[in-house]
Amino acid sequence: MPPVKYQRGEMVMGRWPGSSLYYEVKVLGFDSKSESYTVIYKDGTELELMEQDIKSTAGFLSRSRSRSRSPGRRRSGSRSPSRTTRGSSRKSTALGVAASTDAAPSSVKDSKMKDFEEDMLKTNANVEPTPDRNQHRYNLRRRRDDSEKKERKPNLQEDSNRNTVVSGDASTPLDFGGKIGAYFWLLFLPAWVLFMILQGDLEDPSLVNAPPPLPSLDSLWDYQSFGFVVLWIVFQALLYILPVGKLSEGMPLRTGERLKYRTNGFFALMVTALAVAIAVHEGVDLTYVYNNFLQLAVAAFLISVLLSCYCYGHSRNANSEQLALGGNSGNVAYDFFKGRELNPRIKNFDLKFFCEMRPGLIGWCLINFAMAVTEMKLHNLDSPSCSMILVNLFQLLYVLDGLWNEEAILTTMDLMHDGFGFMLAFGDLVWVPFTYTLQAFYLVNHPNPLSPPAAAAIVLLKLIGFYIFRKSNSEKNTFRKNPSDSKLSCMRTIPTATGKSLLTSGWWGVVRHPNYLGDLIMALSWSLPCGFSHILPWYYMIYFIILLVHRESRDMSECKRKYGSAWDEYCQTVPYRIIPWVY
Repeated sequence: MPPVKYQRGEMVMGRWPGSSLYYEVKVLGFDSKSESYTVIYKDGTELELMEQDIKSTAGFLSRSRSRSRSPGRRRSGSRSPSRTTRGSSRKSTALGVAASTDAAPSSVKDSKMKDFEEDMLKTNANVEPTPDRNQHRYNLRRRRDDSEKKERKPNLQEDSNRNTVVSGDASTPLDFGGKIGAYFWLLFLPAWVLFMILQGDLEDPSLVNAPPPLPSLDSLWDYQSFGFVVLWIVFQALLYILPVGKLSEGMPLRTGERLKYRTNGFFALMVTALAVAIAVHEGVDLTYVYNNFLQLAVAAFLISVLLSCYCYGHSRNANSEQLALGGNSGNVAYDFFKGRELNPRIKNFDLKFFCEMRPGLIGWCLINFAMAVTEMKLHNLDSPSCSMILVNLFQLLYVLDGLWNEEAILTTMDLMHDGFGFMLAFGDLVWVPFTYTLQAFYLVNHPNPLSPPAAAAIVLLKLIGFYIFRKSNSEKNTFRKNPSDSKLSCMRTIPTATGKSLLTSGWWGVVRHPNYLGDLIMALSWSLPCGFSHILPWYYMIYFIILLVHRESRDMSECKRKYGSAWDEYCQTVPYRIIPWVY
């Protein structure tokens, strides 16, 4: 292994690709495989440079003083890191040449370097995007060929007081409170689900009656419930592997590979609905779900633990490129919770994708339907109450939309960045089906009559939220798949140094996360049919606000690291994060 000439954190002069211009950069790390350095420019652009393209600051300045003229003084066709428009090219080029070859006295040189550094730190928020999509204001060309399969992991130097995951040459901040937080969440999440179910089962689920009495250990476990959960998961797995539906490609991995996924979730939902209808016709009593809700949740929890253990063990045999950047800290508890391996598979069976969209999401609909049947039997009704019907229909529409557009999940944070560990396994198999159904669970014993005007207003609110959610997600997915799509020809964008662009038109020009806004409006419509007597049915709304604010902060940090000054410009162009004029 060759010696590392430049150390992490060292300030050096780096050549901008395609030009003879040198700029002051900070060394972030060294990749021994490609023998390249990762450096960061003053505008936040990260780049990989070979050693011959880097010079020490002292040596560079002394050599430049000894030259009167050099070929580097000729105007370069490549743009500098700070240059954003054609109008600024003259200034940027002059400063770049002065920094590299000018034979002026050192005082003049230092003055120009100072001006350049100040220019680099500015964000060009007032510059309108160029109509030509091929002209990028942040023109980054990677040092290695774009066709190369391997892509180096980002390696940012973090503050010493932050928790970071260090894996090889990559550093990624720890989420959810770091290593100590992992222990907390491993204990808190199951306890919280248990608390919510027990509280909802009380005749008066008011918080003044909290905590509910703890059940005996015998009442938590039921072999039949465990068997039903296993059969449910196996049934969904069989539907998943059927050669029905589209084989979709995921986003490129760090190796350049694109995994294939069988996106037949809508087909699975339809077959499941038919199977449930046949079962009810044959006399299967769905009130079993309500009467054994706690035991079914415990069974799902045990299965999620076993699945998490399997995935952690499986990840020990995975190579470094198959690991998630954020789940490879070396701490067993944190890695078990967050997930070490990005895409654990049994041959072609993708465990994360399957759990994300199938047993929990379709199970959510089944549990809601079982609660409606139970309400009818318990109160001798010919049909479910208006509140129960609205909750069932609203949440069914949400699941239908998700499964119909199942391919869109391949571009989400869960699939692209998060490893598959306890966090996602528990969330998919326990959290979704047994907490998202609390509105229907609550309405079984706590009916809430709705007047026709109130019901109509709630339906209208749901439709508005659904429109924003679906329209914004469609814009995002179309733009990610094909930014040059004719449907997007009128859209405004901000180009970035990565070669990608940031969408600033449509709903993405109103707030930075319009899909979150639509989600929150729909969550509100799910809780309103339950009334205001208790806070329990509003749990989802409260939880979802916390979840989306936290996820938005994660997105913010990642995008700032990835897009540099282009992200600053985007934030000034679209100032509101989720709710217009509020947040």
